[in-house]
Amino acid sequence: MLKKHLISCLLVIAFMQKTTAQVNTFESFDGVKIAYTDEGYGEPILLLHGFLNSRKSWDNTVLKQQLINTGYRVIIPDLRGNGDSDKPKDEGAYGNGAEIKDLVLLMNHLKVEKYKAVGYSRGSIVLAKLLTEDDRIEKAVLGGMGIDFTNPEWDRKIMFANAFKGEVNQFTKGAVDYAKSINADFRSLYLQQKYQPVTSVKELNELVIEILVISGTDDLDNGSAEDLKNSFVKGKLEKVPGDHNGTYKTEAFSNSIIRFLG
Repeated sequence: MLKKHLISCLLVIAFMQKTTAQVNTFESFDGVKIAYTDEGYGEPILLLHGFLNSRKSWDNTVLKQQLINTGYRVIIPDLRGNGDSDKPKDEGAYGNGAEIKDLVLLMNHLKVEKYKAVGYSRGSIVLAKLLTEDDRIEKAVLGGMGIDFTNPEWDRKIMFANAFKGEVNQFTKGAVDYAKSINADFRSLYLQQKYQPVTSVKELNELVIEILVISGTDDLDNGSAEDLKNSFVKGKLEKVPGDHNGTYKTEAFSNSIIRFLG
Protein backbone atom coordinates (compact mmCIF):
# COMPACT_ATOMS: atom_id res chain seq x y z
CA MET A 1 0.00 0.00 0.00
CA LEU A 2 2.84 2.36 0.96
CA LYS A 3 4.66 1.54 -2.30
CA LYS A 4 1.55 2.38 -4.38
CA HIS A 5 1.14 5.67 -2.50
CA LEU A 6 4.80 6.57 -3.13
CA ILE A 7 4.45 5.84 -6.87
CA SER A 8 1.30 7.99 -7.03
CA CYS A 9 3.11 10.88 -5.32
CA LEU A 10 6.04 10.63 -7.72
CA LEU A 11 3.67 10.68 -10.70
CA VAL A 12 1.91 13.77 -9.34
CA ILE A 13 5.27 15.52 -8.83
CA ALA A 14 6.37 14.63 -12.37
CA PHE A 15 3.09 15.93 -13.79
CA MET A 16 3.37 19.19 -11.84
CA GLN A 17 6.94 19.69 -13.07
CA LYS A 18 5.91 19.21 -16.69
CA THR A 19 2.82 21.42 -16.49
CA THR A 20 4.56 24.40 -14.90
CA ALA A 21 6.41 26.85 -17.10
CA GLN A 22 9.99 25.87 -16.34
CA VAL A 23 12.35 27.72 -18.68
CA ASN A 24 14.78 25.49 -20.57
CA THR A 25 17.53 26.36 -23.05
CA PHE A 26 19.35 24.62 -25.86
CA GLU A 27 22.31 25.64 -27.98
CA SER A 28 21.48 26.31 -31.61
CA PHE A 29 23.64 25.79 -34.72
CA ASP A 30 25.84 28.85 -34.06
CA GLY A 31 26.10 28.64 -30.28
CA VAL A 32 23.20 31.01 -29.61
CA LYS A 33 21.15 29.83 -26.64
CA ILE A 34 17.41 29.60 -27.27
CA ALA A 35 15.04 29.62 -24.30
CA TYR A 36 11.73 27.75 -24.35
CA THR A 37 9.01 26.25 -22.22
CA ASP A 38 7.48 22.81 -22.70
CA GLU A 39 4.19 22.27 -20.88
CA GLY A 40 1.47 19.65 -20.89
CA TYR A 41 1.17 16.22 -22.45
CA GLY A 42 -0.17 14.98 -25.75
CA GLU A 43 0.15 16.13 -29.34
CA PRO A 44 2.90 18.79 -29.69
CA ILE A 45 1.99 22.31 -30.77
CA LEU A 46 4.44 25.17 -31.28
CA LEU A 47 3.44 28.77 -30.43
CA LEU A 48 5.43 31.66 -31.93
CA HIS A 49 5.29 35.17 -30.48
CA GLY A 50 5.26 38.51 -32.29
CA PHE A 51 7.65 41.43 -32.59
CA LEU A 52 8.66 43.30 -29.43
CA ASN A 53 7.41 40.32 -27.48
CA SER A 54 8.49 37.00 -26.02
CA ARG A 55 7.11 33.60 -25.11
CA LYS A 56 5.52 35.29 -22.08
CA SER A 57 3.00 36.99 -24.36
CA TRP A 58 1.20 33.63 -24.52
CA ASP A 59 0.99 33.33 -20.72
CA ASN A 60 -2.50 33.80 -19.34
CA THR A 61 -4.07 33.70 -22.81
CA VAL A 62 -7.22 31.68 -23.30
CA LEU A 63 -5.54 29.81 -26.16
CA LYS A 64 -2.61 28.49 -24.16
CA GLN A 65 -4.84 27.31 -21.33
CA GLN A 66 -7.35 25.70 -23.70
CA LEU A 67 -4.58 23.88 -25.55
CA ILE A 68 -3.22 22.42 -22.32
CA ASN A 69 -6.72 21.56 -21.09
CA THR A 70 -7.56 19.93 -24.44
CA GLY A 71 -4.52 17.68 -24.18
CA TYR A 72 -1.74 19.35 -26.16
CA ARG A 73 1.94 19.56 -25.34
CA VAL A 74 2.57 23.31 -25.72
CA ILE A 75 6.09 24.34 -26.76
CA ILE A 76 6.87 28.08 -26.71
CA PRO A 77 10.32 29.48 -27.56
CA ASP A 78 11.78 32.92 -27.22
CA LEU A 79 12.91 33.65 -30.77
CA ARG A 80 16.57 34.72 -30.88
CA GLY A 81 17.00 38.30 -29.76
CA ASN A 82 13.96 38.13 -27.47
CA GLY A 83 13.04 37.20 -23.92
CA ASP A 84 15.54 34.89 -22.24
CA SER A 85 17.20 33.81 -25.49
CA ASP A 86 20.60 35.22 -26.45
CA LYS A 87 20.64 38.57 -28.24
CA PRO A 88 23.59 38.51 -30.62
CA LYS A 89 24.64 41.84 -32.10
CA ASP A 90 26.31 40.77 -35.36
CA GLU A 91 24.39 40.71 -38.62
CA GLY A 92 25.44 37.16 -39.43
CA ALA A 93 23.44 35.90 -36.46
CA TYR A 94 20.14 36.85 -38.09
CA GLY A 95 20.64 36.22 -41.81
CA ASN A 96 20.40 32.97 -43.78
CA GLY A 97 17.25 31.79 -42.04
CA ALA A 98 18.76 31.70 -38.55
CA GLU A 99 15.38 31.83 -36.78
CA ILE A 100 14.07 28.98 -38.92
CA LYS A 101 17.13 26.85 -38.17
CA ASP A 102 16.58 27.52 -34.45
CA LEU A 103 13.03 26.19 -34.60
CA VAL A 104 13.89 23.10 -36.64
CA LEU A 105 16.71 22.29 -34.22
CA LEU A 106 14.47 22.95 -31.20
CA MET A 107 11.94 20.39 -32.42
CA ASN A 108 14.80 17.98 -33.18
CA HIS A 109 16.16 18.57 -29.67
CA LEU A 110 12.74 17.70 -28.22
CA LYS A 111 12.53 14.62 -30.48
CA VAL A 112 9.23 15.79 -31.99
CA GLU A 113 8.16 13.76 -35.03
CA LYS A 114 4.97 15.61 -35.99
CA TYR A 115 3.46 18.82 -34.70
CA LYS A 116 1.04 21.66 -35.26
CA ALA A 117 1.96 25.34 -35.07
CA VAL A 118 0.43 28.74 -34.32
CA GLY A 119 2.06 32.09 -35.02
CA TYR A 120 0.86 35.58 -34.28
CA SER A 121 1.99 38.82 -35.97
CA ARG A 122 5.72 38.46 -36.71
CA GLY A 123 5.42 34.90 -35.39
CA SER A 124 3.19 34.20 -38.39
CA ILE A 125 5.86 35.56 -40.73
CA VAL A 126 8.43 33.24 -39.18
CA LEU A 127 5.99 30.33 -39.26
CA ALA A 128 5.22 30.86 -42.96
CA LYS A 129 8.90 30.35 -43.79
CA LEU A 130 9.15 27.42 -41.36
CA LEU A 131 6.31 25.72 -43.25
CA THR A 132 8.50 25.68 -46.37
CA GLU A 133 11.39 24.09 -44.45
CA ASP A 134 9.85 21.56 -42.05
CA ASP A 135 7.44 18.94 -43.37
CA ARG A 136 6.68 17.69 -39.85
CA ILE A 137 4.01 20.42 -39.44
CA GLU A 138 0.54 18.89 -39.93
CA LYS A 139 -1.62 22.02 -39.52
CA ALA A 140 -0.80 25.69 -39.06
CA VAL A 141 -2.43 28.92 -37.92
CA LEU A 142 -1.24 32.34 -39.08
CA GLY A 143 -2.73 34.97 -36.80
CA GLY A 144 -2.70 38.75 -37.10
CA MET A 145 -1.17 38.75 -40.56
CA GLY A 146 -2.09 39.62 -44.15
CA ILE A 147 -0.32 39.16 -47.47
CA ASP A 148 2.15 42.07 -47.24
CA PHE A 149 5.04 40.11 -45.70
CA THR A 150 5.50 38.27 -49.01
CA ASN A 151 6.95 41.47 -50.49
CA PRO A 152 10.72 41.70 -49.80
CA GLU A 153 10.46 45.50 -50.09
CA TRP A 154 7.53 45.78 -47.69
CA ASP A 155 7.52 49.40 -46.56
CA ARG A 156 6.30 48.58 -43.04
CA LYS A 157 9.21 46.18 -42.44
CA ILE A 158 11.73 48.74 -43.71
CA MET A 159 10.13 51.51 -41.65
CA PHE A 160 10.42 49.53 -38.41
CA ALA A 161 13.97 48.44 -39.18
CA ASN A 162 14.89 52.08 -39.66
CA ALA A 163 13.09 53.04 -36.44
CA PHE A 164 15.33 50.80 -34.35
CA LYS A 165 18.34 52.24 -36.13
CA GLY A 166 17.32 55.73 -35.02
CA GLU A 167 14.98 56.98 -37.77
CA VAL A 168 11.76 57.28 -35.77
CA ASN A 169 8.53 58.70 -37.21
CA GLN A 170 4.96 59.18 -36.02
CA PHE A 171 4.02 55.61 -36.93
CA THR A 172 6.92 53.95 -35.13
CA LYS A 173 7.28 56.23 -32.08
CA GLY A 174 4.89 54.14 -29.96
CA ALA A 175 6.81 50.93 -30.65
CA VAL A 176 10.14 52.60 -29.95
CA ASP A 177 8.85 54.11 -26.69
CA TYR A 178 7.54 50.70 -25.63
CA ALA A 179 10.87 49.06 -26.48
CA LYS A 180 12.63 51.61 -24.28
CA SER A 181 10.20 50.94 -21.43
CA ILE A 182 11.09 47.23 -21.39
CA ASN A 183 14.82 47.80 -21.97
CA ALA A 184 14.71 45.90 -25.25
CA ASP A 185 17.89 45.48 -27.30
CA PHE A 186 17.58 47.97 -30.17
CA ARG A 187 20.42 46.46 -32.21
CA SER A 188 18.74 43.06 -32.12
CA LEU A 189 15.32 44.52 -32.97
CA TYR A 190 16.81 46.31 -35.96
CA LEU A 191 18.42 43.09 -37.21
CA GLN A 192 15.22 41.10 -36.64
CA GLN A 193 13.44 43.48 -38.98
CA LYS A 194 16.26 43.76 -41.51
CA TYR A 195 16.54 39.97 -41.85
CA GLN A 196 12.87 39.16 -41.32
CA PRO A 197 11.96 36.05 -43.33
CA VAL A 198 10.31 36.64 -46.70
CA THR A 199 8.17 33.86 -48.17
CA SER A 200 6.96 34.35 -51.71
CA VAL A 201 3.38 33.75 -52.82
CA LYS A 202 4.75 31.00 -55.07
CA GLU A 203 6.19 29.22 -52.03
CA LEU A 204 2.89 29.59 -50.17
CA ASN A 205 1.04 28.13 -53.19
CA GLU A 206 3.08 24.93 -52.83
CA LEU A 207 2.01 24.21 -49.24
CA VAL A 208 -0.58 21.42 -49.12
CA ILE A 209 -1.50 21.24 -45.43
CA GLU A 210 -4.56 22.94 -43.94
CA ILE A 211 -3.76 26.51 -42.86
CA LEU A 212 -6.03 28.86 -40.93
CA VAL A 213 -5.57 32.61 -41.38
CA ILE A 214 -7.20 34.45 -38.47
CA SER A 215 -7.27 38.15 -37.66
CA GLY A 216 -9.20 40.76 -35.76
CA THR A 217 -11.94 42.70 -37.50
CA ASP A 218 -10.10 45.92 -36.63
CA ASP A 219 -6.64 44.64 -37.62
CA LEU A 220 -5.63 46.27 -40.90
CA ASP A 221 -1.88 46.64 -40.30
CA ASN A 222 -0.40 43.95 -42.51
CA GLY A 223 -2.38 43.73 -45.75
CA SER A 224 -5.25 41.52 -46.81
CA ALA A 225 -5.87 38.41 -44.71
CA GLU A 226 -8.17 37.12 -47.45
CA ASP A 227 -5.40 37.37 -50.04
CA LEU A 228 -3.13 35.46 -47.69
CA LYS A 229 -5.77 32.75 -47.27
CA ASN A 230 -6.13 32.51 -51.05
CA SER A 231 -2.40 31.82 -51.36
CA PHE A 232 -2.87 28.39 -49.78
CA VAL A 233 -4.26 25.27 -51.42
CA LYS A 234 -6.21 24.46 -48.25
CA GLY A 235 -6.52 27.90 -46.72
CA LYS A 236 -9.31 28.99 -44.38
CA LEU A 237 -10.10 32.47 -43.09
CA GLU A 238 -11.70 33.54 -39.84
CA LYS A 239 -12.33 37.05 -38.56
CA VAL A 240 -12.93 37.60 -34.86
CA PRO A 241 -13.50 40.80 -32.88
CA GLY A 242 -10.38 42.72 -31.91
CA ASP A 243 -7.43 44.83 -33.01
CA HIS A 244 -3.87 43.73 -33.73
CA ASN A 245 -2.58 43.97 -30.18
CA GLY A 246 -5.50 42.32 -28.44
CA THR A 247 -7.06 39.69 -30.70
CA TYR A 248 -4.76 36.79 -29.76
CA LYS A 249 -5.76 37.11 -26.10
CA THR A 250 -9.49 36.63 -26.72
CA GLU A 251 -11.75 33.65 -26.23
CA ALA A 252 -13.10 33.97 -29.79
CA PHE A 253 -9.57 33.69 -31.19
CA SER A 254 -8.90 30.61 -29.09
CA ASN A 255 -12.20 28.91 -29.89
CA SER A 256 -11.64 29.33 -33.62
CA ILE A 257 -8.19 27.76 -33.39
CA ILE A 258 -9.31 24.86 -31.20
CA ARG A 259 -12.08 24.04 -33.70
CA PHE A 260 -9.65 24.21 -36.60
CA LEU A 261 -7.09 21.97 -34.94
CA GLY A 262 -9.80 19.40 -34.39
